[in-house]
Amino acid sequence: MEGDEEEDYMSDLFLKQDVRPGLPMVRRAKEAIQKEEKQKEANEKNRQKSIKEEEKERRDLVLKSALGNENKGFALLQKMGYKSGQALGKSGEGIVEPIPLNIKTGRSGLGHEELKKRKAEEKLENYRQKLQMKKQANEQAADEFRIRFKTKQEERKMEGDLRKSQRACQQLDTQKDIDVPKETWFWIEPEEEDKKDEENKEDECTSSDLSVSEKLHILTAYLREEHFYCIWCGTTYEDSEDLSSNCPGDSAADHD
Repeated sequence: MEGDEEEDYMSDLFLKQDVRPGLPMVRRAKEAIQKEEKQKEANEKNRQKSIKEEEKERRDLVLKSALGNENKGFALLQKMGYKSGQALGKSGEGIVEPIPLNIKTGRSGLGHEELKKRKAEEKLENYRQKLQMKKQANEQAADEFRIRFKTKQEERKMEGDLRKSQRACQQLDTQKDIDVPKETWFWIEPEEEDKKDEENKEDECTSSDLSVSEKLHILTAYLREEHFYCIWCGTTYEDSEDLSSNCPGDSAADHD
């Protein structure tokens, strides 16, 4: 018989079958999800509603429906010439719909929501103020860091200029056969650089009272007056007149 014949594996019916691996498992998972959703819907329909839910549904249904002739207040308005959909007032500038009800369902007292709202606003304002203060503190810290960094750079530059002036002073004094500097710190000595000798530290106590800028100012003035030398120009002039006429000034700012 034809029913007993073997199935043709090259037929369209056989080739159209989806034989991807894992497909039966995916199909069973989808069926289980659909079954669970249907069960939830059935449970929701069969669930007995609470008294509050039933009251809310009845209230919403009544509020959505328009007032009819059975309402005494509406009947009195109609007797005075009011028509449905018309605004209240002599010239029709009043409201059209009744004032909506704001039913309180919580157990808190009157004014609690306003208090809660006010506290939330105060909390938000305090948070904004903290953010603003933090921002200002960060900006101030950044400004202070830039100032400290700039001051430190200026101090390093002045220290370098002072050492340069000390070397020039020592060289020029030596050329004039000056064996002892006018001030101990006018020259750079190995003991001062290495800081190994405690006695040298005691001798420098008087000079340590001066700042680097003060030392630099005194030493450059000495070089100009004694040797007619400008540390900023790096030039030794013939005399004071030559120095004053050809040198821009006695500070680094004058030579910038």
